[in-house]
This record gives sequence, structure tokens and C-alpha cells, in this order.
Amino acid sequence: MLLSKAFKKKFIIPDFEKFTHQIDNMYDRALKHETGQVADYIPQLAKFSPDLWGVSLCTIDGQRHSVGDTKIPICLQSCVKPLEYAIAVHELGSEHVHRYVGKEPSGLKFNQLSLNDEDKPHNPMVNAGAIVISSLIKLLLNVMLLQVMDFLKSMAGTEYVGFSNATFQSERETGDRNYAIGYYLKEKKCFPDNADMIAALDFYFQLCSIEVTCESGSVMAATLANGGICPITGDRVLSAESIRNTLSLMHSCGMYDLSGQFAFHVGLPAKSGVSGAVLLVVPNVMGVMCWSPPLDRTGNSVRGIHFCQELVSHFNFHHYDNLRHFAKKYDPRRQSNDDPVSNSHTKSFNHSTFERDYDSRTPLHVAAAEGHMDAVLFLTEICKVNPHMKDRWGNTPVDDAMQFGHDVVVSVLQKYEEKYCDSEAQSHAEEQKAMLDTLKSAA
Repeated sequence: MLLSKAFKKKFIIPDFEKFTHQIDNMYDRALKHETGQVADYIPQLAKFSPDLWGVSLCTIDGQRHSVGDTKIPICLQSCVKPLEYAIAVHELGSEHVHRYVGKEPSGLKFNQLSLNDEDKPHNPMVNAGAIVISSLIKLLLNVMLLQVMDFLKSMAGTEYVGFSNATFQSERETGDRNYAIGYYLKEKKCFPDNADMIAALDFYFQLCSIEVTCESGSVMAATLANGGICPITGDRVLSAESIRNTLSLMHSCGMYDLSGQFAFHVGLPAKSGVSGAVLLVVPNVMGVMCWSPPLDRTGNSVRGIHFCQELVSHFNFHHYDNLRHFAKKYDPRRQSNDDPVSNSHTKSFNHSTFERDYDSRTPLHVAAAEGHMDAVLFLTEICKVNPHMKDRWGNTPVDDAMQFGHDVVVSVLQKYEEKYCDSEAQSHAEEQKAMLDTLKSAA
């Protein structure tokens, strides 16, 4: 599949060499920022040199690029929060998980002793929420550290996932604030029944001490960008529901006290950690892992933030960028001979109605997923397209309509599927009859 896409220039970023050249330039400019302080409240983190700086990216097609210090094992720290939340939702479902934790930004520091009006942690991206999520995984799913590491390894396409016992011990010995949060959660009965608060804290410290490299971390981010399917192995690791919820919370709550500004200026889901890591997701395009230990006053990597801001200032990756109004930005996803103001829908209809995109999705998939009834009727009644075509995830157009709750479209497509099957059967019968008639004539 990769070779086929390469020869046909069907990759999500066709001119990858030009794109990575720009990435390298951004890396070099971010390297010049020498402000910030390495986190020292966890002794093990204080040992890293402030000069270290690496960036790795992985597209949803599996295209890879790395520059700088990208092979050094680094602890996920708070970057594990969206990953453990995704696992919890994948296994337990969103409704069950959010009985114990909220969905709103707190407006407070990430390690504040604070709950919302329902006496629940504000969201899974603050320490209180992550500790409760850890208790759900450990108690209700009966999952141990090695099982979580195996899950993350499947997200990373079997690439490096390790564990730093020294960091774990440092977390345990210096985690007074987290112990205070744990006892506060216990007092307010935030944990599930029969949960052991100390065991939940230990498990949370262990998860924060899981190691990745920039390279393996970028594949994890790409799995989030690819709807839960690892671009390296092609395996579905996480459900669509868990991905949607995780990216939504990363967008609003993922960058400590900088979350609002980051959402405004960068407009992409991201999560940072005090190790200096930044996990960035460009949905349907790529995942990025940046790492540099010096942090700003909000606890985010100075170089990492600068890189993310420059990435979006040059490329139209901001969630609300519109090519009609941001013509000066470059879209690396667009073929050079494309109309710069065209969008995915007009391109679909300008091409053959039977043509598939890089995810094997037809125009009928797109119309069904977005509930465009006029387009669905045009494709079915006028163009007579095949409604049984499956995309790379095995979904038909009616599956997409069901997933996004377009009930009327579902009804129309189901009736069309029956009609299409009858038509195909009739056509097949006519072909058989014609063949028999030909044989009789020949005899």
C-alpha cells in the first residue's frame, strides 16, 4: 500500500521533501531559544541538559522525519494523561468514565486541590482527574503497568516504550502535592467503590514514568491523528469515540495554564509534560513529538511551544484556518496543480463519482458522514454509485451515516442498498440469459 501511494503520489503530504525542509528550518530557529528552566522538583528530571532538542513526526500514511535528539528515552509525565484517558474510554465507554471526571477546563493550576460543582475533578488533563482515571484503569479494568505499556507499544507501532524506575521513585518521594490531592479526592468520595487511593497514586506515578523517544511518541500521536489506527502496523488500537473525546479535551485542557492561548494561537490538540515533551496532533494529517527540557513559567517546553506556533503560522494546520481567507499560508496536503480555493467536497465531485481518496473513501462516504442529503440523493439516484464500497477501516457509507447519527440518510441508503442489490441480481440474471442464448445460437 505504501509503495502504491508513493508511485501514485497519493500520500497525505505529496511533496514530503519540501515539507521536511521547512520543518528543519523551524527546528533550527527554535534551537536559538535558550530561556526557560529545567524542572528540578523531580530530581531525576533535573539531570537532563537544557541543550537537548528533538522533533519527530509521523504522518497517517507512515511517512517519517526526525531532527535533533530524537532517540533519547524521555518520561511521558503528563503526556500520559490523554493516553490513559483514551484507554479508559476505549474499554469502559465515555458515559461511565465521565461519572467520575468532568470535561471542562478548570481555569486553575493543573495540580490545584479543586473539584467542580459536582465534586468531580474538572477534566482528565489535571492531576486530580488523571489520578481518578488511574484508579478506574487499575480497579475496574484490573490492568497493570506492563499491560498499559503493551497498549502504548501498539499505539507506537511496536517501537520503543520503556520505564524509568528512578523517575518513579523520585515521583513517590517528592509527590506531596499529589498525595494531598489523593486524600482530598478520597474525602470527597471521587474514587470508585473499593478503590485503594495509595495504589491509585502509585499507579499514576508509574504511568508518568513510562518512557518513549520522540520517534516512538510521534507514532503514538499519529495513531491519535489517524482515528485510532496505527499508521505503522495498520491495526486499530483505539475506538473512534475514545479518539474524538481525547482530542477534544487535549484541545481545551492539554497545555497546563497555557491551554487557552495555545488553543487560540495554534488551534490543535496537544499535551505537554514537565519532562519538556509536547505531544501534538494534526488530525487526519500527522502526529508530532517535540522535546526540550527547559520550561516556561506555565510548565511548557519553551522550544516546543515556539515550534508549534511557527508550524501553524506557516502551514494551514490551525483548526479554523480557511484557505479562502488565509491564502498566504501553505497547505502541504494540496497537490501543486490543485485549485487553491477548492475543498474536499468540490474535489470529490469534480473527479469521478467512483474515485476513492487515500483512505479508500468514496464521495458517498463523505456525503453520508456529513449528512448532505442532496449529495446522497444525487450520487444514488443519478450516478447509481455502489453503496457497498468499504473504506480502509471496513466501513460502508451507511456505517458512516449511522456513526454520526444521520438517521434520515441511513434510511435512504438502506433502501438504496436493497434496490441496488435487486438491480445487480437482475443484471446478473440478464447476463446469464444472454450467455445461454448465445450458446444456443452457436449450437
